Amino acid sequence: MTEINYKIQNNVSQLGQGVSFPNAQRNYCTFNEQRTNELVNAKEEALPYIDTFLKTANTEEQVLDGLQVLDKMLDNGVKGIDKMYPSLSRFNNVTSPNVQVMLAGIYRKTLVPDAFGPLNKMMLRQTFMPNSPYFDPTEEIGGAIMEYLKNQAVINTSLINNKTEI
Repeated sequence: MTEINYKIQNNVSQLGQGVSFPNAQRNYCTFNEQRTNELVNAKEEALPYIDTFLKTANTEEQVLDGLQVLDKMLDNGVKGIDKMYPSLSRFNNVTSPNVQVMLAGIYRKTLVPDAFGPLNKMMLRQTFMPNSPYFDPTEEIGGAIMEYLKNQAVINTSLINNKTEI
């Protein structure tokens, strides 16, 4: 990040503005799509700005908006988001079902090994103390856990198939 990109910096500074939470008519959050698209289109250049933002984000709206931008970036093939796990992990114990779902989606796509334990903790928390009246967070969290297990099974199968006999 040698030269400051003011357009990226401006978009990141506005993360959290315009976020709408799920309600009785809509079981998902909504975000400022124009801002999201501009950050997604900035690709890897935007990651340091988003990383810095998430290290200090202190409202659910800010966290959600930052995470959903990263999620969209993953969908668009942006590289390096897995390296942001230290910044993302500060949200592992947040009880917000909205944040848990966003994190689970990111962890499902990055498969950072350190995130497997926190995903299981989120699943247990939502199973025994559900706190979302508008959607079931265990669907996304469970899907992320299943992706980790599937990936581990593929690795183990590959190791077994490539094993040479002595």
